[in-house]
Amino acid sequence: MPITDMSLFRDYELARSVKPEVAAVYKLNHEQQTYDLAAQKSMQYSRLDRGKKSIWQVLEILGTIVDDSDPDTDLSQIQHALQSAEAARKDHQPNWFILTCLIHDLGKLLITFGEPQHFVVGDTFPLGLPFSSKIVYHEYFACNPDTKNPKYNNGLGMYTPNCGLDSVVMSFGHDEYLYHVVKKYLPKQACFIIRYHSFYAGHTAGEYKELLSQADVENMKWLKEFNKYDLYSKSANPVDLLAVKDYYQILIAEFFPPEIDW
Repeated sequence: MPITDMSLFRDYELARSVKPEVAAVYKLNHEQQTYDLAAQKSMQYSRLDRGKKSIWQVLEILGTIVDDSDPDTDLSQIQHALQSAEAARKDHQPNWFILTCLIHDLGKLLITFGEPQHFVVGDTFPLGLPFSSKIVYHEYFACNPDTKNPKYNNGLGMYTPNCGLDSVVMSFGHDEYLYHVVKKYLPKQACFIIRYHSFYAGHTAGEYKELLSQADVENMKWLKEFNKYDLYSKSANPVDLLAVKDYYQILIAEFFPPEIDW
């Protein structure tokens, strides 16, 4: 059964001792994620020049990946996808929402392209302005070169009030990559969820509100709804893949062609 005690999730202090690989991933991420690097990687992978695959093929590839930044599960990423989607399906969420729960982490395919996990997984955050103290393992930013750049360390840095998240360079990871893969196939709300679902400092801690446009504020409502299926559906009990495969293949075909560019 899914865990229902929310206090048991995202305990990063406990993870320091019981899952030290979590902090290790975040340390490398926070030291190396800079404004220039994130912008470059977003441009690189938005070209979608890594060949064609079906959504289900990529889900199966995620069956070989465990997210080292996640303190809450040791199951493969296909199980996390199915647990999230099955929880939304049980609550009779709209089809586009169930599908979003299923595919939201497919951007972790980046690991198979040779990207290290610290550039793929974990929480995301805006770059080009001061780092919020609410970001997980904030202390590791001390060695980030952007902390020495005066352009990024006063007020809103590179941005203007209410500029909108579309104008913000976010730390690069699976969210940003998958957004570019799926944005022409899915509703805007689904694309927003996929692009910002790891932005916990924003959608959970309430930081960076000054950057949000009115459209972002509206979409945050969907993101908060999604969060309970992404986070609180995690369980040690795997979903029976064969029992649900037909349902999800039909659902995928409602929105996607047989193969898409990656």
